[in-house]
Amino acid sequence: MFQVTREINFCYGHRLLDYEGKCSRLHGHNGHVLITLEASGLDGQGMVVDFSEIKRVVQGWVDEELDHRMILRRDDPAVAVLTKLGEPLFLMDVNPTAENLARLIHDHARSRGFPVVEVQFWETPYCRAAYRAE
Repeated sequence: MFQVTREINFCYGHRLLDYEGKCSRLHGHNGHVLITLEASGLDGQGMVVDFSEIKRVVQGWVDEELDHRMILRRDDPAVAVLTKLGEPLFLMDVNPTAENLARLIHDHARSRGFPVVEVQFWETPYCRAAYRAE
């Protein structure tokens, strides 16, 4: 099997509802993502997927939809206030944990036809979550 991995970095804010601890308050992170693709063979150019294609499609989506946005659960009371202020938001049906953000990026890349096997998501330099295809 062949694997390729691309790094993606972005800044975002979030908070967790129904959670006791510091992450229940609005705060920000510098997210660091590793997206790994795998194939049993290579294309005609000798690649699993061209790194520039991963950048264009996956990093392009992250830059457009997640970078410098508040990522909140859809029912967060802050949504109404931030929307009224014109702040950019990305809303999820679940808490925007590192685990759920890893799955979000994984699912988007898969929906675009990439053979993703794992997305690792660092919320801080010391805390990492991963999501793998079954």
